[in-house]
This record gives sequence, structure tokens and C-alpha cells, in this order.
Amino acid sequence: MNVVKILAAEDAPDEARALIDFLGAQGYTVIVASDGEETVIKARVEHPDLLLLDIRMPVYDGFEVCQRLKSDPLTADIPIFMVTGVDNVTDRVRGLSLGAEDYLTKPYSFEELAARIAARMRNKRSEDALRAMQQRILDTFQRYVAPQVVERLLADPHMARLGGMRQIVTILFADFRGYTSLAETLPPERLITVLNSHLGVAARAILKHQGMLDKFMGDAIMAIFNAPLPQADHALRALRAAGEMQDSLRELHNNMAPPLRLPCSVGISTGDAVVGNIGTVEIVNYTAIGDVVNLAQRIEADADDGQIVFTDATYRRASDFIQCEPLGPRVVRGRSGAVDVFRLVGLKKI
Repeated sequence: MNVVKILAAEDAPDEARALIDFLGAQGYTVIVASDGEETVIKARVEHPDLLLLDIRMPVYDGFEVCQRLKSDPLTADIPIFMVTGVDNVTDRVRGLSLGAEDYLTKPYSFEELAARIAARMRNKRSEDALRAMQQRILDTFQRYVAPQVVERLLADPHMARLGGMRQIVTILFADFRGYTSLAETLPPERLITVLNSHLGVAARAILKHQGMLDKFMGDAIMAIFNAPLPQADHALRALRAAGEMQDSLRELHNNMAPPLRLPCSVGISTGDAVVGNIGTVEIVNYTAIGDVVNLAQRIEADADDGQIVFTDATYRRASDFIQCEPLGPRVVRGRSGAVDVFRLVGLKKI
């Protein structure tokens, strides 16, 4: 367990010594600052777990110290207990309005001080854990899901189950055909521009319908729906994203020379997967693992250019909202039985 570090801003040597002796006996590490300027410097360097801040201090008074520390992102999360020898309501209100977490009037009981510190440390541990969870969410999702999804996850971090759990998801796999041939004729700088313009169309359609961009694989893209946030209509969202993707590609191709146009095929599958952070200590990715992922990729590989194909499990969840054509049972590589596959024709107007 980490030792709690307390910065005591106290210009009276006797009182500073008393704090060191008492808090040290409670198991805390105590650092002393004798004026406001030294307090600000030590707070930034040491980043203590709590600051006991006397209001009447040389150089900067306690109010200015509090304001400086709370306005600095580096020190804003340090809890501040303001201490004064005057029980003045105006000072108390001013200190709390500047961001101080608590207020003590001298002479105070050391036992009361210890109890308040212990309570504040319990709260701080919870707050630190929440901040750490929010940071993990930002690190994991901010580049791969729509901003409104990140905002919902930050508001309730427990909605993001990062550890890996089994759940139903819809997987969208889109592949741009003709990339390999194009790579033989274009310089790399031009090639990456053309590829990124196509991948950008796909990514924007997926994010618009709040899918998660799982990964880019050269000329292909994979997305997950129903994770990290639950989506009752995840199959329909994936189909809508695929339809919008193809519409946007047609617009892109209208303004592009024919040799640069990369047709896209899309495979969509719904089923169980293990979803969460998967990898090693050094490299970890939030992804989905399971047959549903392989199935989406393999039915896409058998589709014609420009087709959006999907499995019967996806069809059952979205049939009331789509127009489609049954393609019949298909034998898919790596599976013992055939899979019923459908082609998206259009979306019904509701």
C-alpha cells in the first residue's frame, strides 16, 4: 500500500513540528512549506495526496495558493484543507468557492484532523479509481467510436466492460476490391491517399451509426456493434451503416477517375463473441473474438463487388426494416454446415 503524502503549509515552526509528529505517528509522510510560494512549488513537484493550507501565509496567502493550484491541471486534483485561526464565515465561503475540500478552525483537535484526513483519503481513492477507469476508456475508445459514445462511457465507466465477456454482437466486415492491382500502378504516396479516401467513407458511416471501429487491415475494415455500449438494434445499425457506406462510395467515385475506384463488398454476421481488452501487457486491443467474426469475413469474401451480404441471424433481428434477397445456403470455408445468406436490397421507410 502506498504511503499517503501530506503537504503542511504552516509558517509557525512549533505548529509545523506538531503536525509532523502527530501525522507521522499516524503513518503519513509529512512535507512542510513555510510560505505560499514554497507551497505552490512543492505541490507541483511532490504532488501530495492532501494539502493542509494555512490561510495566513507569507508571500502568497492561502486563498491565492488555493486558486493557483486549483487552476493548474497538474495540481487541481490535490484535496485542500484550509486552516485559519479565525472562525470567519466569509473566509470559509471564499475558500470553499475556490475549490478547497474542507475547512478547519484553530485550535482544532488532532483526532478530528486525523478522522477528516482518513475520510478524505477514502474519497480520494474512489475518485482516483474513477479517473483511472475514465482514462482507460479514453485510451481504449476515443479514436474508435463516436464522440457521443465516449461521453456516455465517461459518465458511467462501469458500462464499459473491458475485461472480456461473452455477449451477442453484430460484426461488419468491409473489403475494398482491386487494391492489390492498383498498388502495382500507383506510387505509394498516391496509393495511400486513394485508400484512405475509401476507408474514410467506411469509417464515417460506421461511426454515424455508433459502431466501433475495431481495426483496419490494409484495404479492409472491421466494426463491432452492440459493444462497448448495448444497442438493442445493433443488427439494423450495421445494415444501415453498410447501406450508407455504399451510397457515399458512389458519391466518392463520381468525382474520381475510374481506375482509382475501389468497389466495396460487405459481410455482416450476428452471434456470440468474447468482447473486451485482449492481448498482452505490452499491447492490448479492445476487440471481439469468435466464430461470428470469421463468418462475417468469409461471407464477405464470397460476395460480389458492391454487395452487402448477411447471415440469417442478422436477418432475424432486422427483417421488419429491410428489403433483401435470399441467396440460399452457402458453404463457408472452415464450417461443417451451410449458412443461409441474404443480400441487402434496401431499407424500408418507417
